[in-house]
Amino acid sequence: MYHSWLDRWDERRARRGEEAKKTTDFILDADRAFPGAKNVATIEEFCVLADQAVADQAYFDEPGGDHQRFQRQDGWLKFPSDIATDVEENNAVWAKITEGGSVDKAMVIFHHWNASARNRQIASFFSRRGITVVEMALPYHFERSRSGSPYADYMLSPNLGRTIQSVRQAVWDGQKLIRWLKSEGYREISVLGMSLGSWVAGMIAAHDSAVSKASLFLTAGSLADMVWTGRATRSIRESLEPKIELTDLRRAWGPLNMENYVQSLARSDLELHVVLAKRDKVVLPELSVGFMQKLKDAGARPNILQLNCGHYSLAMPPYILLAGLSLKRFLSKADKSARRT
Repeated sequence: MYHSWLDRWDERRARRGEEAKKTTDFILDADRAFPGAKNVATIEEFCVLADQAVADQAYFDEPGGDHQRFQRQDGWLKFPSDIATDVEENNAVWAKITEGGSVDKAMVIFHHWNASARNRQIASFFSRRGITVVEMALPYHFERSRSGSPYADYMLSPNLGRTIQSVRQAVWDGQKLIRWLKSEGYREISVLGMSLGSWVAGMIAAHDSAVSKASLFLTAGSLADMVWTGRATRSIRESLEPKIELTDLRRAWGPLNMENYVQSLARSDLELHVVLAKRDKVVLPELSVGFMQKLKDAGARPNILQLNCGHYSLAMPPYILLAGLSLKRFLSKADKSARRT
């Protein structure tokens, strides 16, 4: 009885999130994803470039640079993104800093798609326990929102190239923020990602050895499969389905598939924590389970918590309390590099 009510609550929440969304045009836009690409007119040509990006170990490497353009004031950090888009507001990265009282540990949080508020309670909880929490705005969210758009339609869309560019931008921005934290003296850096933010956090953890712990809430491997099957992305599938098969979408968005980076996620100096929802209709449980198995096959030993709730009801008691306590225990463990010294 209770779980039937919970499922209905999740469905009502999904419908509210659907109100502003609309179908938009399917576009390749290869030059956004793969700078320098010229005259890409077919899905096959796009997929060839995507295959090359997956094979290119440097594709997600943030280019680096000095820290002189970081501006910190009144608990906020602002810095320029290293990817310039056609939305001016999106090219400046904003992050909210909640001090933990030391420069030993920092956690960077990457929120979910279309988040309407930052995670004040999480930030307050962990900052009181000595962890500085930094909440970075993903592209086209919060201070980076596109004028006139009711939701972050440029972050995730049937525009194949812009979606790759947006996730790549988020990964670069996150790595740049982590470099700044290291320059400020933080020794142990962890990342926390929620839903779409878990793809960003996971990509950063896979490509940045400065990250020692990664916690992924409501995650899976293939972003293409999540969009194709998920309750929150029906409008995107409606635009995609007449133009592209799922098999081609998987290949086109191969650079965004964390299953392609499981060997990096399984590196010995990275610890993984995962929270999944058994009744999830946005990130289907079978997608998450398949990703967990691939991680294990690669040698990773993720700490997995599965809760009998839905995607949105994870935010309700008792589930959010159980998830928070599990995350607290995970972050409280001494990191592997510290144990070896």
